Amino acid sequence: MNVSIIGSGTMGVGIAQIAATKGHKVILYDSFSTALENANNKLKKILDRLVEKERINKKESEEILQRIDFTDKIESIKESELVIEAVIEDLDVKKKIFIEIENIVDEKCIIGSNTSSLSIASIASSCEKANRVIGIHFFNPAPLMPLVEIIPAVQTTSNTIEKTKSIIDSWDKITVIAKDTPGFIVNRVARPFYGEALRIYEEGIADFATIDWAVKEIGGFRMGPFQLMDYIGNDINYTVTETVFTAFYFDPRYKPSFTQKRMMEAGYFGRKVGRGYYKYDKEIPKPNQDRILGKKILWRILSMLINEAADALYLNIATKEDIDLAMTKGVNYPKGLLAWADEIGIKNILNQLESLQLEYGEDRYRPSPLLKRMAKENKRFY
Repeated sequence: MNVSIIGSGTMGVGIAQIAATKGHKVILYDSFSTALENANNKLKKILDRLVEKERINKKESEEILQRIDFTDKIESIKESELVIEAVIEDLDVKKKIFIEIENIVDEKCIIGSNTSSLSIASIASSCEKANRVIGIHFFNPAPLMPLVEIIPAVQTTSNTIEKTKSIIDSWDKITVIAKDTPGFIVNRVARPFYGEALRIYEEGIADFATIDWAVKEIGGFRMGPFQLMDYIGNDINYTVTETVFTAFYFDPRYKPSFTQKRMMEAGYFGRKVGRGYYKYDKEIPKPNQDRILGKKILWRILSMLINEAADALYLNIATKEDIDLAMTKGVNYPKGLLAWADEIGIKNILNQLESLQLEYGEDRYRPSPLLKRMAKENKRFY
C-alpha cells in the first residue's frame, strides 16, 4: 500500500517511520526543502540508534529509509491509498491542504488528519468527497506510543472507519474510536491534569516541584503535570487548552491559566528551549514531601480527572473501555480513570467535587450527571 504523509515535523517523521517499517512505500511531503533535509537527517539518527540498541539490523534500517521518498512536490502523492496530514494546528491551513490533496489523489484514497483537537467535520467540509475524511491522531513520539485515536466526522462512512482501523491495527497500534468533539478522548479528559495543577500553584498551596512529586510519588504517574507540560511544550499545551476551551463555548472546566499563558508569552516553552516551569541548566528544586499535603493535591487533581472521564462516557464520546485504554496507553496514566473511580468509590469522588464546588462557587467543579446518578444508585463502572 502507498502511504503519504503531509508535513515533515516530528509527528510526520514518526508516522512515516511507522508506515515504512511495516513495509509500505511512503511519500513524505513538505513544501520546505530544508524541513525535508532535517527530517531525513533526524530519521537517519533515530534508525542508527535503533541499530545500536539491536532493535533492528543495518539492512532493515537501510530498507526503511529506501521506502521513504522525501519530496517537496505534492503531485508525488497521486498514487496514495492513504494520506495522513500532520501539519500545524491551524484549521484554515489544514482545509487548504485537504483541498489540494483531494485534487490529486484517487477518489478511493482515505484522507486522514493527525489533528489533536480540531473538528474533523470542519476539516472534511473542505472536500467534495468528505465521506473518506477521518481523524487519525497519533501520540508523540509516534513510533513508541501505542495509542491512536480514530475520529470519524459526521460525514465519514462506516467503510472508511473500518478500513482505517484495519490499517492502523496492522501497524501494531492500539486503536480507540472517539466522537468528533474538542480534544477527542485524551486531550479532553487530560485537561484537569494540567489545569487543576496550575490552579493549585496559583492559590499558593504548593510549588511546581511539590505538585509533581505528589502526583508521581503518591499517585504513581510517570511524570508530574509541570514536567509533562515542559516536555510537551508550553506553547503546544496552552494552544490545545485554549482550543478546547473555545470549542466548548468557554466552559469554565477548560479555562486556560494565566500562569501558563505568561510562560508561553515569555518564550518559556519547556525542555526544548531549556526553560519552562523548571530551569534545565540548574538543579530541579526539592519538593515539600509532606504526604498529607501530597494526598490533598493528588486527590483534587484525580477527582477532576475522573469527573472528566465520567462526563466523556455520559456524552458518548467513547466506550468506558476505550476511555480507560486511551488514558493508560496515550498518556501513560497508571490506571484507567473509570476503573480507578470504582476502586476509590464513586460516592467519595462525588463528595470531593461537591465540596470543591461549594468552597469555590464555580461551575468548574460541577460533578458529571453520570457520577450523581451512579452514586445515587450505588453503581460501578465495571
